[in-house]
Order: sequence, then C-alpha cells, then structure tokens
Amino acid sequence: MSADQHRIRHGTPAFRRTNAALFAAGVATFGLLYCVQPLMPEFSRQFQRTAAESSLALSSSTGVMAVALLFAGALSDAVGRKSVMAASLWSSTALALGTALAPTWGAFIALRAALGLTLSGLPAVAMAYLAEEVDAESIGLGMGLYIGGSALGGMGGRLVVSAAVDPLGWRGALAAVGLVGAVASLVFSRWLPPSRHFQPRPRALHGALARFGTTLRDPGLPWLYAVGFVLLGSFVTVYNYVTYRLLAPPYSLSQAAAGAVFALYVVGSVSSTWIGHLAGRLGRRRVLWRMFVVMSAGLALTLLSPLPAVIAGIAVFTFGFFGGHSIASSWVGRRAGEFTAQASAAYLFAYYLGSSVAGVAGGLYYATHGWRGVVAFVAALLGTGLACALRLARLAPLARNLPGQPAAAQNAAAQN
Repeated sequence: MSADQHRIRHGTPAFRRTNAALFAAGVATFGLLYCVQPLMPEFSRQFQRTAAESSLALSSSTGVMAVALLFAGALSDAVGRKSVMAASLWSSTALALGTALAPTWGAFIALRAALGLTLSGLPAVAMAYLAEEVDAESIGLGMGLYIGGSALGGMGGRLVVSAAVDPLGWRGALAAVGLVGAVASLVFSRWLPPSRHFQPRPRALHGALARFGTTLRDPGLPWLYAVGFVLLGSFVTVYNYVTYRLLAPPYSLSQAAAGAVFALYVVGSVSSTWIGHLAGRLGRRRVLWRMFVVMSAGLALTLLSPLPAVIAGIAVFTFGFFGGHSIASSWVGRRAGEFTAQASAAYLFAYYLGSSVAGVAGGLYYATHGWRGVVAFVAALLGTGLACALRLARLAPLARNLPGQPAAAQNAAAQN
C-alpha cells in the first residue's frame, strides 16, 4: 500500500477536522497580524505620524516574520509541526493583547515586531503539515481552505477594529481582536490531528540555511519566491493606503465605513478555494499568470472616480491575489519534496518581505503622488509578477528536481 493511501483524504472526518483547525489558525494568525491596517490613519492622528511611518505598525511585524520564517520550518523539523504551531498561536495572542496596553509608539512597534516573531511559527509549518499529511489530490483544496481561513481572519480582524475603534478606541479594538485569537487558538489545539508522517530531524536547525540554499537550485522555486514577493507586496500596498483615500475628499467616509472595504476579503475566501481546486485540475502553470492579469484589471478600475467603481476594482484585485497565492503556495509544497519545510519558509520569507518593503515604499508614493502614485507603483510590481508567472509557465514538464528527493516526489513535482 502506498504512503499516499495513508494520508488524509477529502471527504473523511480527519480531513474535516484538519481543515477546521487550520481554518481557525488562519483566522487567528491573520486577524492578529493585519488588524492594525485600518487603524493606520488613527495612528497618524494619535501619534503624529506620516502614512509611511504608520505603516510600520504592520511592516514591523511582517519584516521580522519574514526572517523568522527561514528558521520556523527547521524548528518544526526538530520538535514537531503541531507543537510549534500551537505555541505560535498562544504566544501571539498574548502579545496582541499586550499591544492594547502599549504606552508609547516605540513600545507599540516593539510589541508588533515581537508578534511577527511568534506568528512565524504557523504559516510555513502549516504548509509543511499539509504537504506531509494530506494526499496529493486533496492538498490543493486543503491549502485553499487554509488560505480561505487566512482571508477570513484578515477580513475579520480589520472589520472588528474598524467597527470597535469609534466606541472603544484603538486600544479596546485591538483587545477585542486578541480575544478572538484566543478562541481560535483553543479550537486549533483541540481539533488538529497529530502528525502521522512527520520524521523528526534533531539537528535540523544547524543546516537550515544550507537547505534553504538547496531550494534555490531548483529551476522553478526561485521564480515562485519572486511571485510571493510581488503578490503580498502589491496587495498590502493597496489596502494600506486605500483607507487614507476613502477618508479624504471627495468620499470623506467615516472610519467604520472606510474600514468596511475589508469585507471584500470574503471574495478571497471564495477565490482561494475555487482557484486552488481549478489549478489542481487544469495545471498551476496555466492558471497562475492569469491571476496577475485579473489583479491588474482590478487595479486599473480603482483609478475611476465613482466609489462603486473603486470598490469593484478592489474586489477584482482581491480575487486575483488570493487565487494567485493559493496556486503559488501549493506549488511550492509539491515541487520541494523532502525540502518542503525549507521551501515553504523561503516562499513566505519572500512573501512577507514584499509586504514590509512595498508596504512602506507605497507610502512614499502616496505622499508625493497620491493614489495615482500608489497605482503606478503597484502596476510595476504586477508587471514583474506576470513576467515571473510566464517564466514558470514555460518550465519543461520534466524539470530537474532538488538533490536528494525520492523518485516519487520527483515524479509528483514534474507534474506541476
């Protein structure tokens, strides 16, 4: 009996528990991470900061997370997937509650940076867990559902603070998100099945960077890392500064109304699952580049003046982003074989580095050229991402695979 026959399959109780647990983990992780995004105009007022400086509330977390992700996968190689993910969620919840009590801007940013460190224990490890425990035909759907939970968490965290900031202030709003994180952490700890295919490697941490370098010798993985950088960099930039635009004339929306734009994340919950499943049937190389075309079309719509056109543009942009991330992240796991943890960490390093770098740089464009400057900057990013996706589409079907991969892993990777 093959190893895949012992893995978690779509339609089984174990698959449902796995997806429920990882869905909750996605809600907690990305709710805690992104809840500060709609509060950036409030930080600008309360702490007398520019838009670019206020973006550090998010970029400090994603920047630290990007580096820590290189080692989180190796740590889980040594001590186990579920234990690292559970510790990540509970410690992140505690730090999120602490940010609500931060006395100064400096203390707030320090706590947000620490939050990025603790949150790093979940995203790369979750991808590795799915690659190890879920069979090949179900992993696309499983990854799509996890990313759907991430989308819901990102949306929920933003909507909670947007609704709560007026009656409770920004501190009360952040405390409310922290309590949601605690509930989601409990669900995860109780429902995620233990690893059955995990093989501990006690000395994994010592060779983490060497194995990261090994993934760079694959002909496809570095292009996927670049795709990740562009995807989140462009996405965070748009959402960082669209709130500033909606609060200003001619729209002059309230904080709660402007924050409601994050409800469009529900589009991501749909597209990540649907596009991930579609790519599993039609081939990732055929679908990924089209997501950049979709994102570019949505971005162009936001240049129009009517508010419905702006909202429609952000919805289309969001659809393309979550579809693209679902494809790229699952593709990384399938190509990497026994190096899944390191390749996943490398992908997410580039992914969150894009958020930190582009998120701050976009503020400089907003300060000098307004929304049109943000659009021009993001359009350049998307053009780069499209070029990378088209390069991936031209990979030979029997691409060279990572040194040391078993034959079965090589055959699976060759089909993606």
